[in-house]
Amino acid sequence: MGDRPGRPKRLLLEREMETAALESLLSDLSGPPSGAAAIGTGGLLVFAGPAGLGKTTLLNEVRRRAMARGCTVLSARGGEQEQGVAFQVVRHLVQPLLATGTEEEHRRTLGNWYDIVAPAVGLVAGAGMGSPDPQGVRDGLDWIVTRFAVQHAPLVLMLDDAHWADAESLAWLTGFAARVTELPMLLVVAYRPDELPRDALAFGKLAERHGMRTLDLAPLTPGAVSRIVRDTLGEDADEAFCRETWAVTGGNPFEAVELAARVADRGLKPQVVHLPELRELASAVKGGGLVERLERLGTSVVRFAWSVAVLGADASRTRAAAVGGLGEAESADAVTRLREARILAEPVRDGHDEADSRLEFFHPLVSTAVYRAIPAAFRVAMHGQAAAVVAQAGLGPTAAARHVLETHPESDQWVVQQLTEAAREYQRAGAPDAARRCLARALREPPAMEDRAQVLFELGCSALLTEPAITVNHLRAALDEPVLTPDLREAIVYRLAQALGHSDRMAEAAQTVADAARWATDLKTRLHLQAEQFMWNAFRADEQDSTARSRKLARLADHLTARGTAERYILGLRAWDAMVRGEPAATALHWAEEAQGDGLPWTDDLWGFEVPVLVALTFMYCDQPGRAEELFHQGIMECQDKGWRGAHLSFGYTLLGYIRYRRGRLSAAEAMVRDGLRIADRVGHQVPAQYFAVGILIEILLARGRTEEAQEVALSYRYGDIEPSAVVYPDSQTVHSELLLALGRHREAEQQLVRVGERLDARGMRNPAWCPWQLNLARAKEFTDPERAAEVAEEGVRRARRFGTQSAVGQALHALAEVTPLTRRAAVLAEAVAHLERSPAGYDLARALVDHGVALRRTGLPQMAAEQLHRGLEGALQCGADSLASRAREELDATGLWPLQPRSADADLLTVQERTVAEWAADGWSNSRIAEALGSPEAVVTRLLSDIYLKAGCDHAGLPRLIARAEGEAS
Repeated sequence: MGDRPGRPKRLLLEREMETAALESLLSDLSGPPSGAAAIGTGGLLVFAGPAGLGKTTLLNEVRRRAMARGCTVLSARGGEQEQGVAFQVVRHLVQPLLATGTEEEHRRTLGNWYDIVAPAVGLVAGAGMGSPDPQGVRDGLDWIVTRFAVQHAPLVLMLDDAHWADAESLAWLTGFAARVTELPMLLVVAYRPDELPRDALAFGKLAERHGMRTLDLAPLTPGAVSRIVRDTLGEDADEAFCRETWAVTGGNPFEAVELAARVADRGLKPQVVHLPELRELASAVKGGGLVERLERLGTSVVRFAWSVAVLGADASRTRAAAVGGLGEAESADAVTRLREARILAEPVRDGHDEADSRLEFFHPLVSTAVYRAIPAAFRVAMHGQAAAVVAQAGLGPTAAARHVLETHPESDQWVVQQLTEAAREYQRAGAPDAARRCLARALREPPAMEDRAQVLFELGCSALLTEPAITVNHLRAALDEPVLTPDLREAIVYRLAQALGHSDRMAEAAQTVADAARWATDLKTRLHLQAEQFMWNAFRADEQDSTARSRKLARLADHLTARGTAERYILGLRAWDAMVRGEPAATALHWAEEAQGDGLPWTDDLWGFEVPVLVALTFMYCDQPGRAEELFHQGIMECQDKGWRGAHLSFGYTLLGYIRYRRGRLSAAEAMVRDGLRIADRVGHQVPAQYFAVGILIEILLARGRTEEAQEVALSYRYGDIEPSAVVYPDSQTVHSELLLALGRHREAEQQLVRVGERLDARGMRNPAWCPWQLNLARAKEFTDPERAAEVAEEGVRRARRFGTQSAVGQALHALAEVTPLTRRAAVLAEAVAHLERSPAGYDLARALVDHGVALRRTGLPQMAAEQLHRGLEGALQCGADSLASRAREELDATGLWPLQPRSADADLLTVQERTVAEWAADGWSNSRIAEALGSPEAVVTRLLSDIYLKAGCDHAGLPRLIARAEGEAS
């Protein structure tokens, strides 16, 4: 939007500081003058001040100077009547660059972001597109505007009257502002601080947060007001007259300019004798005086002005006439007279027919005064008429809904229809708050009996991510409705359970689906509800009879054939249950493969992503982390494509980082988990996604030897102080006990681990690969009760052998070795190493090798010790375990042998020899046969296979799938 045509030319008086700041930033943006193609750096410029102090005039100057330098200028203005229209400001900003393109061109421009952001920017989204979360839309807008900044550099983005911008646009702009200094873009914002909404405090500190200061506009001095008076009325204006003009306007530039223009219209001489008339005219410039001036223009003109005020940004002569009930001649006359009175601005030449061109008030102050002058009852009626007019004009349900929200309920089903359609558009645009406002109002209309449950359901869904407790109330009310189809009832129950689960009310979630399963007559529906019941009970930290649930789940799984989503979800839960209970890994893998089939969707609105995540993690715990990584990569891409970039994406990154940690790729794991934690922090405080990320990050930092940093993370998030009501993994109390052990607080760790054991054993969760509480308890008791420590560790080994994975047995044996007397320790560690060599657990193998080398050195075997220490050093360096690597070097120095140069190899690609050995092993060849074929000792084959397992992310059982996939890719 450009200058407001038709108003007297404004002078930039006493704005030298502001224009100097502008000129400096534009110079930085345009780059050095010597290179025409050079692009400089971006910046942020914020003007703040009460109404009328010249913010818009300054922005017009920004436009003029930017265009003179060849900048692309995009601008928008907040509207007092459009604050509730989601992404209104965003659309005004970007649509000039999108207006002329076809859908095909837009899809090429926006790429994978098209379906996510299209509704928000006013484009047509693809059919069947779901509801992206708000963060996903904001990320998409970041990408689009960044692209525009590069393509149309240098770019100037201007937002006037930001205090009236919609909440969704402000939220995006507040987050995006941090990027402007990295782009060829200048962001210029103007707003009234005293009218900024309470929920936009972060926006109000925009400049401060980015190391700049807001330029607060000051009223003009008497000298500047005198300049305005004399430029308008002549140089012979009396000094007393000029001084009085300053006094009655308070130095407000808008009021001073308008007052001088009114004096000129009246034909008064700027002399002392006319001061009474000056004061009278001053009262007519704003507020009540302006309303009186409008009323003197006649009834039809007043009604037309009211109609323009009600319509806001959608005002045109044709629409305002329809709202006000005026004819063609009356409306044309009203426009002319309102422009002559400087109530309406002169028209913008935009190529439209004058009857369809947008109408604007002379100044926002005028618009506010006119709107507030409309009698309340009449204003409500006019909004009702405006809703019908904009709907008939094809402006869409969101345009109609803005007006309907201002009306009183009248049991009008057309109103319900407009509001529900608008809510669906807002949901597709990633604006759940706007959708909730529409649906709440539709409920008060109220809807017809047969539609009420659907409205309640959609209302509940709109608040699911932000206010799950409110969602629960709406969905329970929906379930109580007398008219309810089976499909809708199932959807309500599913969402209700989800909302209860997100509110840490797992028991209620499980009971809700259990109750629903009893009345379900359809087999698929009953299976769906049973799957949900099993899942929510599995997540309960207070479940009373886990053993009975496990038995029931096992019996049910034995009779299912993996046909249909419900059956596969139940099989997935069976796989997870088998794993956490410590049943043989082969059993858990069997059910995981049955459940996975040709893929489990992560973003199905009726099923959720929890079970696909559990299935993928089952593969990880069963020594198939490579397979788990594949599934997580697919799931993360699915979430990103659907615009789910909040808690879902946080879980995806965090747990993918956990998988990499379990593989021993600590550097990559830390980066991934920190990304997940950053997203979780944006979602909210002490949300489940945050708790998962903090626990895993602490484990990674401990593995890397950064104990103090791990403690800082725990303290900053109060990790360990709060016990979650849901089952999390890794178990939070166990992770906290590991931190206590690293800090030397063995007694506290022991007490905490005893409680963990009591809690998990009571539920039958006895897999040390999933929760190694016994292994840590043995370490905690090592110094106070070594005999009991050995017993606890030996029980951990027995449980690990029952589960049967090489990593689980190796880790348990390593823990046993730590509490075994030195004379027998090396033998136990040798067995631990032998198991870990056959696993994909790189960090655990490196630890065991180093400890084995230390034990061998201390028992007088330096040559053997050096070999194991060197291997451990190589593993520690490849893992990113800096502290472990330092320890290995120190121990190597103690042997008196200079360490060999560690090998460096690609972390993922198999060499030709490794590929051949992997194929032979997958075909069932023994190590001795492979050694014979290679002409090498068996120890070399053992190391080759260990490298293969680490690179491929699997154990021996996973080799056939690895080879089959490689052959498929080759063909």
